[in-house]
Amino acid sequence: MDGDARRLNASLQRKLSLALSLVILAVALVAGLFSFMSALDEAHELQDDVLRQVAQLADGRFLSTVVHLQNGNEESRVIVQRLGAGLHSSVGVDAGGPVALPLTLPDGLQTLRVGNETFRVLVETTSAGDRIAVAQESGFRDEIARGSALRTVTPFLILVPVLLWIVADLVRKMFRPIVSLSLEIDRRSEQELHPIEDERVPGEIRPFVVAINRLLARVSRSMESQRRFVADAAHELRSPLTALSLQAERLADADMSGLACERLAMLRQGIERGRKLLDQLLSLARAQAATAPALPISVQSVYRRVLEDLMPLAQAKSIDIGVEGEQDAQVCCSELDMIALVRNLVDNAIRYTPEGGRVDLSVRRSRECAVLRIQDTGPGIAPHERERVFDSFYRALGSEQLGSGLGLAIVKAIIDRVGAQVRLEFSDETKQTGLRVEIRMPLADRSATKQTYDITE
Repeated sequence: MDGDARRLNASLQRKLSLALSLVILAVALVAGLFSFMSALDEAHELQDDVLRQVAQLADGRFLSTVVHLQNGNEESRVIVQRLGAGLHSSVGVDAGGPVALPLTLPDGLQTLRVGNETFRVLVETTSAGDRIAVAQESGFRDEIARGSALRTVTPFLILVPVLLWIVADLVRKMFRPIVSLSLEIDRRSEQELHPIEDERVPGEIRPFVVAINRLLARVSRSMESQRRFVADAAHELRSPLTALSLQAERLADADMSGLACERLAMLRQGIERGRKLLDQLLSLARAQAATAPALPISVQSVYRRVLEDLMPLAQAKSIDIGVEGEQDAQVCCSELDMIALVRNLVDNAIRYTPEGGRVDLSVRRSRECAVLRIQDTGPGIAPHERERVFDSFYRALGSEQLGSGLGLAIVKAIIDRVGAQVRLEFSDETKQTGLRVEIRMPLADRSATKQTYDITE
């Protein structure tokens, strides 16, 4: 109940709908009550006019006792009698007798209770000097009056719910641009910082849109400065590391003891790891910058180029690496991004696959997307770590391989920008070993639709 109250207070649309509904109900209630009372009074007035007309018709006529005017219904009868005629009568009203009215009644309309019934009575003095009474049962009169009044307010009872529905629908349509705007912003990735279009936004919301656009511009400048700093720092550090690498190579030609040679080998390994980290930082900065144009590219051609570069690394560990099948697919992506994506995945597969293992690459079409698959016979990634491995500088626990922890972060940055999806699984689900990476990318001829695909196919 408290949650519902909080949601109600937090929703301007609901508060506006509720306020308008309460106002409409209050106005309808007052108007309906006023109409009902007015119609009720008017119906009673018309019924009193009927008694006056009957009295006018009876003026000048001789009334021995009583006359009952009715139309097949005892409750609708009108009784015309001489005043005082029913004081000593033994015949009841229902049997056609007079109403026992006293002689002292004044002229005019009045409501009297006679016995167990209530009558509306009109007393008049005729032109001949006789006093007559025209009476009608009040219960029937009230029933007719209430029915007439209810028919008057019936349109209110029908139209008020319709009006409430119309108001709720109008309020919902008025807030539809805001809902659409929120959905548009929510669907954006962290790389999409372009301004929000405010042409079709209501004037009351436009200041917020302008403020959000200014914030997006500041965030974009900040992220661009951060990427530029990373790229510049990595580029500037390349030269000192290259110089250190050359000096270490020259030092290796000198006569040194075994311990010095061992330490020099560790130094060269550290320098190489630093150079690798700088290359990965530059690749991450390029992947996040999104400056290269997206063009149709063959997945098989990317596989061949990556295998040509990484084949020596695979041969050094006697790993059987190759492409399964001959099916190809054209995807819309930057060539540099595509090569970086596949290269990082294959490089990780080779590094984490033990000697004599296997790394397979394949591609197939599924619905309207291309499915890239890279699987190995390494230890795999535990399910609880499959989300964390895409974070920058994160490395799985127990890993003995040297690395920077940026390879999958680069893959994630490229995948998010091109609108692809990635899934990690074990290559061998029974033994819980090996890693299978599946990437679903829009085909080149379908990329304009910007569709997303279900990775659970």
